[in-house]
Amino acid sequence: MAKRFDTGSGPSQRQLRVGELMRHALAEVLARGEIHDPVLAGTVVTVPEVKMSPDLKIATCFVMPLGGKGQDEVIAALARNKRYLRGELAHRTNLKFAPDLRFRIDASFDEGSRIDRLLDSEAVRRDLGPKGGARPDDEDEPS
Repeated sequence: MAKRFDTGSGPSQRQLRVGELMRHALAEVLARGEIHDPVLAGTVVTVPEVKMSPDLKIATCFVMPLGGKGQDEVIAALARNKRYLRGELAHRTNLKFAPDLRFRIDASFDEGSRIDRLLDSEAVRRDLGPKGGARPDDEDEPS
């Protein structure tokens, strides 16, 4: 069988499917409070995404504590409990190997806020003025 070379087109369908399976399992473990850690006990942690390596042996889990406070403490607590989490996820998923877990803060929330601020800036509003497109108050005027 010929080896397939990565064309840079992004993750495979299998990586996406397994990543979503891992995300659901991790979110369930965190939501049920099965980890006995003082940092995680008082914090609601969301898991927006889990990216799998091509060989499915490494799962990079992007997490964010609710409100964005205590990010470093949450990452440290998850890293301390990595072994327990890996075992729990292995029981909840039907994979040949339990992937190694790596935890990162999800920056997509910050990026979304940055884009919202950019779109709400005066420069963008000026560009969307009478020449650039329809203004919201144009809809109310009769034709």
